[in-house]
Amino acid sequence: MQLAMIGLGRMGGNMSERLLRDGHAVVVYDRDPATVGRYEAVGAAAAKDLADVVRQLSAPRVVWIMVPAGAPTDETIEALAGAMSPGDVIIDGGNSNFKETAARGEHLAQRGLALIDCGTSGGVWGLENGYCLMVGGEENAVRRCEPIFRSLAQEGGYAYVGPSGAGHYVKMVHNGIEYALMQGYGEGYEILASSKRYPNLDLAAIAELWQHGSVVRSWLNELAVNAFQKDPRLSKLKGYVSDSGEGRWTVQEAIDLDVPAPTITLSLLARLRSRQEDSFGAKVLAALRNEFGGHAVKGS
Repeated sequence: MQLAMIGLGRMGGNMSERLLRDGHAVVVYDRDPATVGRYEAVGAAAAKDLADVVRQLSAPRVVWIMVPAGAPTDETIEALAGAMSPGDVIIDGGNSNFKETAARGEHLAQRGLALIDCGTSGGVWGLENGYCLMVGGEENAVRRCEPIFRSLAQEGGYAYVGPSGAGHYVKMVHNGIEYALMQGYGEGYEILASSKRYPNLDLAAIAELWQHGSVVRSWLNELAVNAFQKDPRLSKLKGYVSDSGEGRWTVQEAIDLDVPAPTITLSLLARLRSRQEDSFGAKVLAALRNEFGGHAVKGS
């Protein structure tokens, strides 16, 4: 079927290519003309701006956006909605906050437009392996767009999970779990890498070993194999870990629901600590130990 893809970053670009491979007609737009040209070269129709995107689509239109959450999503949706017609569909495949998604969906419905929220997982590997799609929104609009979702998803990797915001809600919790899993692997491998008794442990070999019959085998651990093979002690990396918001939202939702989620919460806090060159809180601890007990401190 025909659709447009707005935002051709690592996810949006690969998704466009996967859709083209499966015979869909894709109109593409990105702020970078060179990126647009790259996908035009593999069969997409290039658009020069958002208005041109809408002009090139036949009604009822389907436009998928893959832009950063927050203001960029709001601005893109508002610009598209002003040019679209009742019956058209906008799919937000980014990591928007589910509360904002629900509000956007209600606002667009008043204008005769449908908003589908699609939590999208699979990373840069999705082009070849397929994606996992957690889809929310008005059910009739979702069913109309199913050929798109089925082309993008791997077998069993697409589900309609509920009304507006449900897709982003499920993806939010998915990412909170991801934080905790990654933290667990990080801590385990750091213990191995720090061993004094066994200082020459081959982390790549151990990670590969764990992929065969171990209860901790996973795709994340498979990626650890790849990382250790490229850089056995990750010496080329700085231990700075960012977050795009979903972990924070998961922790806040857990608090709002009175659900204890200590592992996810601590994994988020570990990411915050990773961004500090030095911890003022740790300095306070050192100062207090020195004050009450005369414990040794290290100067800066």
